[in-house]
Amino acid sequence: MGTLYLIPTPVGNLEDITLRALRILKEVDLILAEDTRTSGLLLKHYEINNRLCAHHKFNEHQTAEAFASRIAAGETMALVSDAGTPGISDPGFMLVRACVAKGVRVECLPGATAFVPALVASGLPCERFTFEGFLPQKKGRNTRLQELQSEPRTMIIYESPYRIVKSLAQFAEVFGADRRMAAVREISKKFEECVRGTIAEVLAHFTEHEPKGEFVLIVEGAPQIKNKDKKKKDNHKERDEE
Repeated sequence: MGTLYLIPTPVGNLEDITLRALRILKEVDLILAEDTRTSGLLLKHYEINNRLCAHHKFNEHQTAEAFASRIAAGETMALVSDAGTPGISDPGFMLVRACVAKGVRVECLPGATAFVPALVASGLPCERFTFEGFLPQKKGRNTRLQELQSEPRTMIIYESPYRIVKSLAQFAEVFGADRRMAAVREISKKFEECVRGTIAEVLAHFTEHEPKGEFVLIVEGAPQIKNKDKKKKDNHKERDEE
């Protein structure tokens, strides 16, 4: 029986890849790539000559079972996305599930991902957080935002430059314009930027400056009423009712 390796790839700087990842990419029988052209550039940079096969969101429903069967029969494969760790807002889950169901060994290497450096650099609490990835674009978007309105943990949301201003305006409306946040773009690239402030301040910045690059939005969790303050509030309420 073979092994499926999940290989994180750089989200920006091509040097952000581990030595182990490079070794495995050279040794496996086949590399499954979200976009063979993008992954081909990475392999060419590191002079890795290995076979690539497309495995993306448009075909993973049809290919996951077949690849899992081949791995179960003895082949070793590596799965890579265009950038970051496979399965995190990228294809990967279906193949992993199919492999697990067949008892195939699955190894995920530690490595590059966009939201961890954005979260740590944001200056917002990072001991507890919730990862939302991309919010629904249309149907269900407002419902999800309303659900997150009272979320106490720091929130992590992915967004494209084409929707960033509209999203920030929605955040201001639902979460409140004074809620703190950080908008991080172009992580690990030459023009990496982290804009910190209130939602209103970040919105003003990207209304004035054209948004470019993929964004990771780190939004402060909802303020929580301390137990002592809550008891006082409840006591006042009881007196008012009397």
